[in-house]
Amino acid sequence: MTLKLKNPLIFFDLETTGTDVVNDRIVEISYLKIFPDTREESRTWLINPGRPIPPEVTLLHGISDDDVKNAPTFNHIARTLANDFEGSDFAGFNSNKFDIPLLAEEFLRSNVDFDMKRRKFIDVMVIFMKMEQRNLAAAYRFYCQKELENAHSAEADTRATYEILQAQLDRYADLENDIDALSSFSSHTRNVDYMGRIIYNDQDVEVINFGKYKGIPVEEVLEKDPGYYGWIMKADFPLYTKKVLTSIKLRKFNK
Repeated sequence: MTLKLKNPLIFFDLETTGTDVVNDRIVEISYLKIFPDTREESRTWLINPGRPIPPEVTLLHGISDDDVKNAPTFNHIARTLANDFEGSDFAGFNSNKFDIPLLAEEFLRSNVDFDMKRRKFIDVMVIFMKMEQRNLAAAYRFYCQKELENAHSAEADTRATYEILQAQLDRYADLENDIDALSSFSSHTRNVDYMGRIIYNDQDVEVINFGKYKGIPVEEVLEKDPGYYGWIMKADFPLYTKKVLTSIKLRKFNK
Protein backbone atom coordinates (compact mmCIF):
# COMPACT_ATOMS: atom_id res chain seq x y z
CA MET A 1 0.00 0.00 0.00
CA THR A 2 1.33 3.43 -0.95
CA LEU A 3 2.03 5.65 2.05
CA LYS A 4 -0.02 8.83 2.31
CA LEU A 5 2.59 11.45 3.09
CA LYS A 6 2.44 15.14 3.85
CA ASN A 7 6.19 15.36 4.39
CA PRO A 8 9.05 13.22 3.15
CA LEU A 9 9.47 10.12 5.32
CA ILE A 10 12.99 8.93 6.11
CA PHE A 11 13.50 5.27 6.92
CA PHE A 12 16.89 4.95 8.56
CA ASP A 13 19.09 2.57 10.47
CA LEU A 14 22.27 2.96 12.48
CA GLU A 15 25.16 0.62 13.09
CA THR A 16 27.07 1.61 16.20
CA THR A 17 29.91 0.81 18.58
CA GLY A 18 27.37 -0.54 21.08
CA THR A 19 23.94 0.01 22.61
CA ASP A 20 24.68 2.80 25.10
CA VAL A 21 22.94 5.91 23.75
CA VAL A 22 25.14 8.21 25.82
CA ASN A 23 28.57 6.67 25.30
CA ASP A 24 28.43 4.75 22.03
CA ARG A 25 28.85 6.23 18.56
CA ILE A 26 27.55 5.69 15.04
CA VAL A 27 29.74 3.75 12.60
CA GLU A 28 27.27 3.59 9.71
CA ILE A 29 24.04 5.38 8.82
CA SER A 30 21.79 4.51 5.93
CA TYR A 31 18.56 6.19 4.96
CA LEU A 32 15.81 5.84 2.39
CA LYS A 33 13.85 9.04 1.83
CA ILE A 34 10.34 8.63 0.44
CA PHE A 35 8.77 11.78 -1.01
CA PRO A 36 5.01 12.48 -1.09
CA ASP A 37 5.08 11.90 -4.87
CA THR A 38 6.63 8.42 -4.20
CA ARG A 39 10.11 9.41 -5.42
CA GLU A 40 12.92 7.74 -3.51
CA GLU A 41 16.36 8.93 -2.48
CA SER A 42 18.87 6.86 -0.53
CA ARG A 43 22.32 7.27 0.90
CA THR A 44 24.72 5.34 3.15
CA TRP A 45 27.78 6.59 5.04
CA LEU A 46 30.47 4.79 6.94
CA ILE A 47 31.43 6.97 9.89
CA ASN A 48 34.61 7.07 11.93
CA PRO A 49 33.42 6.93 15.56
CA GLY A 50 36.71 8.22 16.95
CA ARG A 51 37.08 5.17 19.15
CA PRO A 52 37.71 1.44 18.71
CA ILE A 53 34.82 -0.75 17.63
CA PRO A 54 34.62 -3.70 20.06
CA PRO A 55 35.41 -7.01 18.31
CA GLU A 56 32.15 -8.56 19.50
CA VAL A 57 30.24 -5.69 17.91
CA THR A 58 32.15 -6.07 14.64
CA LEU A 59 31.00 -9.69 14.59
CA LEU A 60 27.41 -8.46 14.62
CA HIS A 61 27.47 -5.79 11.92
CA GLY A 62 30.70 -6.63 10.07
CA ILE A 63 32.20 -3.14 10.35
CA SER A 64 35.76 -3.02 11.69
CA ASP A 65 38.15 -0.26 12.72
CA ASP A 66 39.94 -0.72 9.41
CA ASP A 67 36.69 -0.14 7.49
CA VAL A 68 36.13 3.28 9.06
CA LYS A 69 39.68 4.56 9.53
CA ASN A 70 39.41 6.86 6.49
CA ALA A 71 35.70 7.58 6.84
CA PRO A 72 34.41 11.02 7.91
CA THR A 73 33.41 11.64 11.50
CA PHE A 74 29.78 12.35 12.30
CA ASN A 75 30.76 15.93 13.01
CA HIS A 76 31.98 16.19 9.41
CA ILE A 77 28.68 15.06 7.87
CA ALA A 78 26.25 16.37 10.51
CA ARG A 79 25.33 19.54 8.64
CA THR A 80 24.79 17.63 5.39
CA LEU A 81 22.57 15.14 7.20
CA ALA A 82 20.59 17.91 8.86
CA ASN A 83 19.99 19.53 5.48
CA ASP A 84 18.93 16.19 3.97
CA PHE A 85 16.60 15.50 6.90
CA GLU A 86 15.05 18.97 7.13
CA GLY A 87 11.26 18.90 6.91
CA SER A 88 11.08 15.11 7.01
CA ASP A 89 9.51 12.65 9.41
CA PHE A 90 11.29 9.46 10.48
CA ALA A 91 10.67 5.72 10.58
CA GLY A 92 12.74 2.79 11.81
CA PHE A 93 12.71 -0.54 13.64
CA ASN A 94 13.11 -0.07 17.40
CA SER A 95 14.06 3.48 16.44
CA ASN A 96 12.16 5.26 19.20
CA LYS A 97 14.20 3.56 21.91
CA PHE A 98 17.60 3.58 20.23
CA ASP A 99 18.19 5.10 16.79
CA ILE A 100 16.37 8.39 17.34
CA PRO A 101 17.91 9.10 20.78
CA LEU A 102 21.42 8.24 19.57
CA LEU A 103 21.06 10.31 16.40
CA ALA A 104 19.92 13.27 18.51
CA GLU A 105 22.96 12.82 20.77
CA GLU A 106 25.31 12.87 17.77
CA PHE A 107 23.77 16.09 16.44
CA LEU A 108 24.15 17.71 19.87
CA ARG A 109 27.78 16.62 20.16
CA SER A 110 28.40 18.13 16.72
CA ASN A 111 26.77 21.43 17.75
CA VAL A 112 24.29 21.11 14.89
CA ASP A 113 20.91 22.51 15.87
CA PHE A 114 18.55 19.94 14.40
CA ASP A 115 15.33 19.89 16.41
CA MET A 116 14.03 16.36 15.99
CA LYS A 117 11.19 16.99 18.45
CA ARG A 118 9.31 18.79 15.67
CA ARG A 119 9.25 15.62 13.58
CA LYS A 120 6.94 12.59 13.63
CA PHE A 121 8.46 9.20 14.46
CA ILE A 122 7.14 5.83 13.32
CA ASP A 123 8.56 2.75 15.03
CA VAL A 124 7.69 -0.29 12.92
CA MET A 125 8.70 -2.67 15.73
CA VAL A 126 6.17 -1.12 18.12
CA ILE A 127 3.44 -1.49 15.49
CA PHE A 128 4.46 -5.13 15.06
CA MET A 129 4.34 -5.80 18.81
CA LYS A 130 0.97 -4.06 19.22
CA MET A 131 -0.69 -5.66 16.23
CA GLU A 132 0.63 -9.19 16.68
CA GLN A 133 -0.07 -10.65 20.11
CA ARG A 134 2.91 -12.19 21.84
CA ASN A 135 1.26 -14.30 24.51
CA LEU A 136 0.90 -18.02 25.09
CA ALA A 137 -2.48 -18.27 23.37
CA ALA A 138 -1.12 -16.55 20.25
CA ALA A 139 1.92 -18.84 20.19
CA TYR A 140 -0.29 -21.91 20.60
CA ARG A 141 -2.46 -20.77 17.70
CA PHE A 142 0.57 -20.01 15.51
CA TYR A 143 2.60 -23.17 16.15
CA CYS A 144 -0.08 -25.74 16.95
CA GLN A 145 -3.11 -24.37 15.05
CA LYS A 146 -5.23 -24.82 18.17
CA GLU A 147 -7.13 -22.50 20.45
CA LEU A 148 -5.94 -22.55 24.05
CA GLU A 149 -8.83 -23.61 26.26
CA ASN A 150 -8.76 -22.58 29.92
CA ALA A 151 -5.95 -20.07 29.29
CA HIS A 152 -4.21 -18.92 32.47
CA SER A 153 -4.90 -22.16 34.27
CA ALA A 154 -1.55 -23.62 35.22
CA GLU A 155 -2.31 -27.08 33.82
CA ALA A 156 -3.51 -25.85 30.41
CA ASP A 157 -0.63 -23.38 30.07
CA THR A 158 1.92 -26.04 31.00
CA ARG A 159 0.62 -28.54 28.42
CA ALA A 160 0.43 -25.83 25.73
CA THR A 161 4.02 -24.74 26.38
CA TYR A 162 5.21 -28.35 25.94
CA GLU A 163 3.32 -28.70 22.65
CA ILE A 164 4.65 -25.35 21.38
CA LEU A 165 8.26 -26.40 21.97
CA GLN A 166 7.63 -29.64 20.07
CA ALA A 167 6.09 -27.69 17.21
CA GLN A 168 8.99 -25.24 17.16
CA LEU A 169 11.44 -28.11 16.76
CA ASP A 170 9.33 -29.44 13.89
CA ARG A 171 9.10 -26.04 12.19
CA TYR A 172 12.71 -24.83 12.44
CA ALA A 173 15.23 -27.23 10.95
CA ASP A 174 18.16 -25.25 12.34
CA LEU A 175 16.79 -25.34 15.90
CA GLU A 176 18.84 -28.07 17.54
CA ASN A 177 16.91 -30.71 19.47
CA ASP A 178 19.27 -30.57 22.43
CA ILE A 179 18.51 -29.19 25.88
CA ASP A 180 21.84 -27.38 26.25
CA ALA A 181 21.48 -25.82 22.81
CA LEU A 182 17.85 -24.83 23.42
CA SER A 183 18.74 -23.31 26.77
CA SER A 184 21.52 -21.26 25.23
CA PHE A 185 19.41 -20.15 22.26
CA SER A 186 16.49 -19.05 24.43
CA SER A 187 18.64 -16.95 26.78
CA HIS A 188 19.46 -13.32 26.08
CA THR A 189 22.33 -13.37 28.55
CA ARG A 190 24.32 -15.91 30.55
CA ASN A 191 22.98 -15.17 33.98
CA VAL A 192 24.92 -15.69 37.18
CA ASP A 193 21.85 -14.96 39.28
CA TYR A 194 18.35 -15.81 38.11
CA MET A 195 17.26 -12.23 37.48
CA GLY A 196 20.24 -11.40 35.32
CA ARG A 197 21.48 -8.62 37.59
CA ILE A 198 24.89 -10.29 37.34
CA ILE A 199 25.91 -12.01 34.10
CA TYR A 200 28.97 -13.55 32.50
CA ASN A 201 30.74 -11.53 29.83
CA ASP A 202 32.53 -13.00 26.82
CA GLN A 203 35.55 -13.75 29.01
CA ASP A 204 33.39 -15.70 31.52
CA VAL A 205 33.86 -12.96 34.11
CA GLU A 206 30.93 -11.95 36.31
CA VAL A 207 29.85 -8.39 35.49
CA ILE A 208 27.13 -6.08 36.77
CA ASN A 209 24.21 -5.94 34.32
CA PHE A 210 22.38 -2.81 35.46
CA GLY A 211 22.90 0.73 36.68
CA LYS A 212 26.02 2.84 36.65
CA TYR A 213 28.38 -0.16 36.81
CA LYS A 214 26.76 -2.10 33.96
CA GLY A 215 29.39 -4.15 32.15
CA ILE A 216 31.99 -3.72 34.92
CA PRO A 217 33.40 -6.86 36.58
CA VAL A 218 31.85 -7.46 40.00
CA GLU A 219 35.23 -7.85 41.70
CA GLU A 220 36.37 -4.53 40.28
CA VAL A 221 33.21 -2.79 41.51
CA LEU A 222 33.54 -4.24 45.00
CA GLU A 223 37.17 -3.10 45.16
CA LYS A 224 36.68 0.48 44.03
CA ASP A 225 33.30 1.01 45.72
CA PRO A 226 33.15 -0.98 48.99
CA GLY A 227 29.80 0.57 49.86
CA TYR A 228 28.17 -0.99 46.82
CA TYR A 229 27.92 -4.38 48.53
CA GLY A 230 26.16 -2.88 51.54
CA TRP A 231 23.74 -1.01 49.30
CA ILE A 232 22.78 -4.20 47.44
CA MET A 233 22.30 -6.12 50.68
CA LYS A 234 19.99 -3.46 52.12
CA ALA A 235 18.09 -2.75 48.89
CA ASP A 236 15.16 -4.63 47.42
CA PHE A 237 17.13 -7.18 45.40
CA PRO A 238 16.33 -10.91 45.19
CA LEU A 239 17.89 -13.04 47.89
CA TYR A 240 19.67 -15.16 45.30
CA THR A 241 21.28 -12.06 43.78
CA LYS A 242 22.57 -11.16 47.24
CA LYS A 243 23.80 -14.72 47.72
CA VAL A 244 25.73 -14.60 44.44
CA LEU A 245 27.24 -11.21 45.27
CA THR A 246 28.28 -12.47 48.71
CA SER A 247 29.91 -15.53 47.16
CA ILE A 248 31.93 -13.36 44.79
CA LYS A 249 32.92 -11.05 47.64
CA LEU A 250 34.09 -13.98 49.79
CA ARG A 251 35.95 -15.54 46.87
CA LYS A 252 37.84 -12.31 46.31
CA PHE A 253 38.55 -11.98 50.05
CA ASN A 254 40.01 -15.51 50.17
CA LYS A 255 42.31 -15.02 47.19
